[in-house]
Amino acid sequence: MALLSLVSEAPMHAYRMQQLIKERRKDDVVNVAQRNSVYQTIDRLLRDGLITVRETLREENRPERTVYEPTEAGLETLRAWMRTMLSTPAREFPEFPAALAFLPVLPPDEVRAALDERLESLAAQLARLENDLAEGAAFLSRVFLVESEYQRAVLRAELDYVRELADDLRAGRITWHRPQ
Repeated sequence: MALLSLVSEAPMHAYRMQQLIKERRKDDVVNVAQRNSVYQTIDRLLRDGLITVRETLREENRPERTVYEPTEAGLETLRAWMRTMLSTPAREFPEFPAALAFLPVLPPDEVRAALDERLESLAAQLARLENDLAEGAAFLSRVFLVESEYQRAVLRAELDYVRELADDLRAGRITWHRPQ
């Protein structure tokens, strides 16, 4: 979806797609750490007829670059994906709720220690995100920051919940005995 969205803005080559994702700080929601994954996605979009090759460019002392653009089917597919993703909550299976479902596997003191580590990590993530939002607001339109605003809201909610759970464990309001 990310790559299809980018070529819908303007025809571009793979390296530019990867640059824009990073410049716009979309790499928190789109994994482009490995350039190969961008090329694999492009191959899939080509195979599915969602993008097409517009041209191949060669600038002096640079490798050949293929510029892609969306097909009509690609534009319609992108719009359909967006409507679905915005309107319909996905059934996802994140690890943290799964771990919460099986807390009694560990003794309460180990759970408290793990939750304390999680709190530190979440607080650090939130601080980085707040900084990124402040920096991004200086040169990006808000429309390019809304997913970060969402991530901030989710992080804050998780932080509040984990603090409350850790406090309940410390106070003995939640406890169990782990079978030996």
